[in-house]
Amino acid sequence: MRELVFALEYEPGCNEVADALAEHPDARVRSLSLHATADRLWRVDHAAGTPDALDAIADAFRDGDYYADCLATDDCGATQTTRVLDRTSDTLVLYSDWERTPACASVPHIARDHLGDGVLFETRHEGRHYTWRLIHSGEGDVAAFFDALRTAVGECARMEMLRTADTAASAGGSEGDRNGLAPEQEAALEAAVEHGYYESPREIDVGELAAHLGVPRSTLTYRLRRAEERLAKAHVAGEWTAEERLASR
Repeated sequence: MRELVFALEYEPGCNEVADALAEHPDARVRSLSLHATADRLWRVDHAAGTPDALDAIADAFRDGDYYADCLATDDCGATQTTRVLDRTSDTLVLYSDWERTPACASVPHIARDHLGDGVLFETRHEGRHYTWRLIHSGEGDVAAFFDALRTAVGECARMEMLRTADTAASAGGSEGDRNGLAPEQEAALEAAVEHGYYESPREIDVGELAAHLGVPRSTLTYRLRRAEERLAKAHVAGEWTAEERLASR
């Protein structure tokens, strides 16, 4: 089995969920379940954020002229429904059902075309960054998948490859993927440390660091947050493992 992890960074006005999340930087959406056939797509998503952010996210998902996964830039004639399954003051669970037309394109359907049936999907959407994690058999044409995806995305989003590996190697980390970080995250973290971003007081802010690295501010923020999240989780997991070893003595 193979793992592919990549991100789409949407331009303003190209994806309503991305626009809503960009206006609410602390909000995020992650998939709980995602299934696709040749002409349908079903998914359940968990959103977290302020009440205003959740309202904006729900409106983006329920807009009749738009579907979160459709990559078509014009109305493709698809039909979709989104229902609220659960809501609290800071969380929202949405169920979406999309019936596509031949003019529609999406990551899951392009993946089915080039990677075969049985692909598993996991998504995370923060700001304009829409991260996809795919698990597939490894027998498909990955290069053709990314070529088709670039064509479908066009000028609406920039695509960034984060990781490709055997799932067994990915689970334990691999050579060139130190601490499980994607190379872009590793480079962002090293630059942040080198230029004093983590000093107190900071010697450089995220905007200045982004300009120095020649990447958008939102891209650098995203890479640092993902790197920090992975390292924090790895640290806590390591602490628990150490405690378990001590307890077993």
